[in-house]
Amino acid sequence: MPLLTSLRTLAALTAIALLAGCATQQPYDYSAFKESSPASILVLPPVNKSPDIKATYSLYSLITAPLSEAGYYVLPVAVVNETFKQNGMANAEEIREVPPQKLYEIFGADTVLYIDVTEYGSSYKVISSEVAVAASATLVDLRTGKELWKGVARASSAEQQQNSGGGLAGILITALVNQVMNSLNDRGHEIAGITSARLLSSNPVNGILPGPRARPVSAR
Repeated sequence: MPLLTSLRTLAALTAIALLAGCATQQPYDYSAFKESSPASILVLPPVNKSPDIKATYSLYSLITAPLSEAGYYVLPVAVVNETFKQNGMANAEEIREVPPQKLYEIFGADTVLYIDVTEYGSSYKVISSEVAVAASATLVDLRTGKELWKGVARASSAEQQQNSGGGLAGILITALVNQVMNSLNDRGHEIAGITSARLLSSNPVNGILPGPRARPVSAR
């Protein structure tokens, strides 16, 4: 059966590729991060690369909590946003172009966090429906211009979804109901909170390092 053989071969090659990817993944080099030892972070409005116009400020409103919990002083995003507006910059792409030296001169923070939203909102794929938010972040030292850290994270409502049975008809109905509920309730903001926590909470596996105000692990 040539088709079955081809499928088995494809599955084997896919497994090998995944194993190779895991084997080649290297721990993040934190030498520049540790040398910089930042205490404060300026978060710029995320650049939205998704089709949903709500993405930028939905994620932007959720950034402070995980970074503060990680032990950093985060400049208030409302004040930062208003400062840019007063200087004639109203969109994230334009703000992204401001040089680090100028940001340091204006805000005096140790670092700046650049964020890209690569996926945001719901999608309906006939037999499934999900709300997903994906983002990447890069932390740069405003005093030296050096990159200190970068990371990516994704969260999806499909992580909690389970097939309740009922065959194909049941799956189609469930997917349609989920799509309607996701659209009515704007679950993107809820999922964005999970993505933000995964992206910016301090953790020992290639995550952002704890800041100077981080509570001891035993106290959390």
